[in-house]
Amino acid sequence: MLSRTANDLFWMARDVERAENTARMLDVTYRMSLLPYRVMEPGEKWAEPWALPLVITGPATGYYAANPVLSPERVLQFMVLDPANSSSIFASLQAARENARNQRSAITSEMWENLNDTWLEMRVMDFRHINTAGISSFFDWVKNRSHLFRGVIFGTMLRDEAYSFIRLGTFFERADNTARILDAKYHTLLPSVGDVGGAVDYYQWGSLLRSVGAFEAFRKIYRDAITPARVAELLILRDDVPRSLHMCMNDIYDIIRNISTPDFPEPERLAGEIHAQLHFGRSEEILRSGLHEYLMQFLAKLGALNREINRRFLVPVYE
Repeated sequence: MLSRTANDLFWMARDVERAENTARMLDVTYRMSLLPYRVMEPGEKWAEPWALPLVITGPATGYYAANPVLSPERVLQFMVLDPANSSSIFASLQAARENARNQRSAITSEMWENLNDTWLEMRVMDFRHINTAGISSFFDWVKNRSHLFRGVIFGTMLRDEAYSFIRLGTFFERADNTARILDAKYHTLLPSVGDVGGAVDYYQWGSLLRSVGAFEAFRKIYRDAITPARVAELLILRDDVPRSLHMCMNDIYDIIRNISTPDFPEPERLAGEIHAQLHFGRSEEILRSGLHEYLMQFLAKLGALNREINRRFLVPVYE
């Protein structure tokens, strides 16, 4: 497969997954914002729910450069409709559609029609339309379009290299998002000492689980109170939760093993190292050594693996 084709398919999948992840975060943020929250100290930017999407996806600097005030409407405009923000839903769906258009011969007609229809609906939306129809309804629409796209991929694509790179992009983006959202809650958005273990803290951990579609899974597995240790175990080490780091790395490792060649073993070695740490990891050791440090190490290794994949399979990025 040509590097350009693999690159476009990989990023097409990542962008669709990113749009869904952003919709999930914003929907939970919107629901969290309806609850009373502690008053921020002077100069404190990260202590209220609407900072969460900015912290996780990384465009906080760009947001504050144009918006000195943190407000729900401005964050939604920035994260949903701003084409200059590469993490926005608008920009993600636009990029996914362009990559699909470039590779019409590598994907099925049903995939193209689904993604093109999604973009045609998205590009005519404005904030007034979204607000009138219902903010949560819009986020449900984004999630449903992403689910439909993955279903079309699964139901229509030949299981060839193109399919492998699409799956690889999906699981890379999903693992990155899960690690960032877990770290943002545990480290960056940790409430005041008096809130830890209280109603606000409980609701935040529940909201985190809902944002990654794991609330029902938590209830089935633990059948007890939501605690940080159990949430961390569920989203890091369980290999039967669709958005956990372990399950994402199961798929990433399997895909890389299938597409790797003996003359370039580094991607498989890195993927195997990350996978082994998750497969044989223990939640007690992770929490004892520091969850933030563990997640930062995971993201650093995932980034190194991403660079190796770019160097070996995709379009090289020159710095």
